Amino acid sequence: MDSPLHVETQGHVLVVTLNRPKANAIDLLTSRAMGEVFAAFRDDETLRVAIITGAGDKFFCPGWDLKAAADGDAVDGDYGVGGFGGLQQLPNLNKPVIAAVNGICCGGGLELALSADIILAADHATFALPEIRSGTVADAASVKLPKRIPYHIAMEMLLTGRWLDAEEAARWGFVNHVYPAGDLASEAMKLAETLASGPPLVYAAIKEILREAEDTAFQEMMTRITTRQLKTVDVLYDSEDQIEGAKAFAEKRDPVWKGR
Repeated sequence: MDSPLHVETQGHVLVVTLNRPKANAIDLLTSRAMGEVFAAFRDDETLRVAIITGAGDKFFCPGWDLKAAADGDAVDGDYGVGGFGGLQQLPNLNKPVIAAVNGICCGGGLELALSADIILAADHATFALPEIRSGTVADAASVKLPKRIPYHIAMEMLLTGRWLDAEEAARWGFVNHVYPAGDLASEAMKLAETLASGPPLVYAAIKEILREAEDTAFQEMMTRITTRQLKTVDVLYDSEDQIEGAKAFAEKRDPVWKGR
């Protein structure tokens, strides 16, 4: 059986490509494999940024594999260490992840994209949450989407299953940039390399702060940060990189980040 994932590294960048013809749908086996890949990425100090995309030019990912479900995959089965798609519930993922959406992105596929930190889209990409039409709930999207875009637009998507093209998705703010299809991969890599050249300890602190701030009052969160109660912030403030950043600024040169 062919692997459902194509995984490669380019310098400090990990590229994960969903490769399950015809539509790149995710079954339990694929989800568990994705969790293992992203957990390894999280724990590998040589890797700083990940890109998730789909094989081909028609589908990014339509989400849950209904054919596999019909053959016995349970919707509440073992998705693996990171939850559905390996990203949604992966603990302590403190590195940037880019979703390069190269086609149809719907249902759990849209939830997968929303699990990334930055979403880039090909100009022919389309987005929807069609679960309502099959009598089920887009659970992760119901939590995330109203926090990312205007409430009424999110509710329209959830309640009607309406499709958005890439430009409208960008207009509402859950897609960062739209590119011609032939440029998407190179633009995603260009952004990834830019991020990979940045300070990894700062990225880690940013991601932990955002996670912890989700359900925390502002003043309490600021107290936790300034008193170094967050592990990533504590590591950052005692790091060589913290000193290097100040030195590089004073010496008018580019900093050399070591991640320590």
